[in-house]
Amino acid sequence: MEAAQSVFVESGYHATAMDEIADRAQVSKPVLYQHFPGKLDLYLALLDLHTAKLPVLVTTALESTTDNAQRVAATVDAFFEFVERKDAAFRMVFESDLINEPAVAERVERMMGLCADSVSVVVKEDTGLPQEQAHLIGMAMVGMCQVVARYWLSKGTSIPREEASRLVATLGWRGLGGLPLHEDGTGEHPGA
Repeated sequence: MEAAQSVFVESGYHATAMDEIADRAQVSKPVLYQHFPGKLDLYLALLDLHTAKLPVLVTTALESTTDNAQRVAATVDAFFEFVERKDAAFRMVFESDLINEPAVAERVERMMGLCADSVSVVVKEDTGLPQEQAHLIGMAMVGMCQVVARYWLSKGTSIPREEASRLVATLGWRGLGGLPLHEDGTGEHPGA
């Protein structure tokens, strides 16, 4: 699996050959096929592994404190942690040349949905917003986090990770801080 991941990350799905994976793993091609019927099966197994990790990081960040400003900071940092991993798993998750494959798109969408669900629970509790609106805000937060974290890493910026994460967390917190309960306590906001 590690050998396959490194080849997929370096070359992308379409340019990767099972021969290359077998060579890197130092196994014969028939041994590789004993474990995975095809390249897509192997790719999906790796994708399942990686798409399971980010929702756990987000949930752990949200549960790490009851202070909402710190929750935002921890959640933002979870995305920076995920993209900064040495195995570059985020490339398979967010930058796949196979994203139009329904099985891949479904896994990535489910992962993003799980992350947004975790954020939306806190948003709903704190604002009283209806679930659909809280989920939209959750999706906005996780979308912002993953795009900015990937951008930061790809540019090799001189901004240290802690500072980049703090800047994004400040933006997120200031935006979320503008979502108080409406005066009547219903959670309905003007114009909603």
